[in-house]
Amino acid sequence: MGAEINPAIFKTVADRAKPVAHCDVAVLGAGPYGLAVAAHLKAANIPTQVFGEPMGFWRRNMPKGMKLRSPWRASHIADPAKKYSLETYTSEKGLRRTENFPLDEFVRYGEWFQSRVAPDLDRRKVALVEATANGFRLKLEDGDIVDAKRVVIAMGLRHQEYRPPQFDGLPSELVSHSSENATLEQFNGKTVAVIGRGQSACETAVLLHEIGAKAELISRGPVHWIGEEASGGTPAQRFIWDVHHVMSAPSAVGPFPLNWIIDAPDVMRYLPNGLRNWISTRSLRPAASAWLRERAQGMRFNAGRLVVAANPQGSKIALTFDDGTSSVVDHVLLATGYRMDIAKFGVLAPELLSQVDCIDGYPKLSNGFQSSVPGLHFVGSSAVKSYGGLMRFVSGSGYAARNLTRVASGQGR
Repeated sequence: MGAEINPAIFKTVADRAKPVAHCDVAVLGAGPYGLAVAAHLKAANIPTQVFGEPMGFWRRNMPKGMKLRSPWRASHIADPAKKYSLETYTSEKGLRRTENFPLDEFVRYGEWFQSRVAPDLDRRKVALVEATANGFRLKLEDGDIVDAKRVVIAMGLRHQEYRPPQFDGLPSELVSHSSENATLEQFNGKTVAVIGRGQSACETAVLLHEIGAKAELISRGPVHWIGEEASGGTPAQRFIWDVHHVMSAPSAVGPFPLNWIIDAPDVMRYLPNGLRNWISTRSLRPAASAWLRERAQGMRFNAGRLVVAANPQGSKIALTFDDGTSSVVDHVLLATGYRMDIAKFGVLAPELLSQVDCIDGYPKLSNGFQSSVPGLHFVGSSAVKSYGGLMRFVSGSGYAARNLTRVASGQGR
């Protein structure tokens, strides 16, 4: 009887025999930033392939019923000819223009945008990105291989959710992150504690309240309602708000006048690290839109409390607060935001990942959103540490796409 043949030999041979596709730029992610980058690169006649599910994170990781916090003027996905704006979309679909655009309609807008700028989008997942002598090699989930001269990571907040340590190890039946709930109907009739005080926390709690859940918002400090002065303040406060609103930068990210600095990523990029971080932190502080407040009538707010312990209690969960009081609820929903760590994207080979210089999990980026690895770019939330808080919002997609395209086409360094 002959020696046993190792099946891995055939797998290796088969892998080598696979045809290798090529492109100049591979874009990983098909949300607003990935699509904006693709639109600009293709307009510059740079062969580009986009990978991902169109608007996947927006569809799967944000509860249905939400609205955009950003104003209409700051909610367009950027294309170089400005042919695919929200105005064009709503006009074509016979929709009414409305501030605080509904999330589900924005997802459909993104899909419409994709069908026009990247109709050849590849929905397969990229399993691994490795560096090669001539650029990068992408291994897809089905084993296919694509070689690219450049790679753009536009994966947004995928896998970046933050969970406070006191909730580690608790079952998903009792604790989940807000990004894990595309729908909230399963909480109808239940008691739910929402942890947080930003837009996501407040809007999630309001949506729970409206579907019949008993929602309680638990936060370490009071909720800051953006725009509350416009209707509920003194005449002087309303006047100051009106002046600030009129003079606000187009993106409306952060308070006036800081939002004008946030709106200038070229300026933000060259500020000292400490000042840039302070401006971004100040502009991205937890807050909620004042139009939510009326819908929150009858909902319980437990402000100024910190959960110090969380323990299962049968089919419920008991929360202990820093003042010694406690509460027992059916479920805890963590709207505790995100903390960036590019390693959690899970696509960069260890050798490649080790070559990317980072600060607090964010890549250090130069012109063109290029990392310390030539040809490897990061856009969107990954770029906040280098380019400022605008990169967390759709309104930053135009700047990112234009800047990256200039470098990719050899016009910038």
